[in-house]
Amino acid sequence: KCLWNPLCYDCVSAKVFAEAGADIIAVSGYGISMGMLGLPDMGFISLPELLAVTRSIANSVDTPVIADADTGFGNALSVLRTTREVIQAGAAAMLLEDQLAPKRCGHMSGKQVIPMEEALGKYRAAVEVRNELDPDFILVARTDARGAVGGSLEEAIRRANAYLEVGADVAFVEGLISEEEIRRVVSEVKGPIVYNMIGISPLVPLDVLRDIGVSIVSLGNAQWAAAKAMWDYAHDLKKRGVEAQLDYMQGLKGHRLEEFHEFAGFPAMKALEERFLPKDEVQRKYEGSLGYKPS
Repeated sequence: KCLWNPLCYDCVSAKVFAEAGADIIAVSGYGISMGMLGLPDMGFISLPELLAVTRSIANSVDTPVIADADTGFGNALSVLRTTREVIQAGAAAMLLEDQLAPKRCGHMSGKQVIPMEEALGKYRAAVEVRNELDPDFILVARTDARGAVGGSLEEAIRRANAYLEVGADVAFVEGLISEEEIRRVVSEVKGPIVYNMIGISPLVPLDVLRDIGVSIVSLGNAQWAAAKAMWDYAHDLKKRGVEAQLDYMQGLKGHRLEEFHEFAGFPAMKALEERFLPKDEVQRKYEGSLGYKPS
């Protein structure tokens, strides 16, 4: 099976993808950097910021969540702490990469990777904590060696296999630039493969990727799509005012998000109130006030 792995950046995007039927949901480091800091993905986020977003997302959906731990926020000793805290945050898996810190988006130029022996120490550290705390926790080993300074596809394949040999579960070769390269990675790397279909990597039909043997397909345009929708909405409001708002509301008719309060979970919260709070109190506050009333 080829798993659909969209990249989210907050609880709303995670809940949308969960309802859409995502097999797994990745928390995007790029998304955290833009969403929390308004900064590009160039190594600005910290472990506490990663944990805060990952924890809230993991608690908002039942779909398994992959945390993006970037370079592990330091050396192998730092990775010991990072892995422990990501597991405790409720993630089902963690991505760890071999870029030189401060890292940057894998589809930007200027990437550098650390020596393979140093990277292996980080993966061994993550494996040790995983085995101690949660043997079912999945470690995704990402290598950026394909497009880094002095890198090559051969070096990326060599590193991916080495990371799997020390205990990583899944290999993620970032920045592939052709279907031929995808086929080589699947053929030569001895483990499940993530393909990140964004940026410099080609758009390939999912059935083709499934036939090639890709295990996980990551799709990372969610924040871009949301930002475009918000951009268009904001500029239309500025230009047309209430008429824009009326048109927008009309366009929501019959849509799942027409009643956003329902999507947000108010009916479920009302059901919990009825279970755990005095029934007279619940009835009185809903019947004696104005506003949306959950069914």
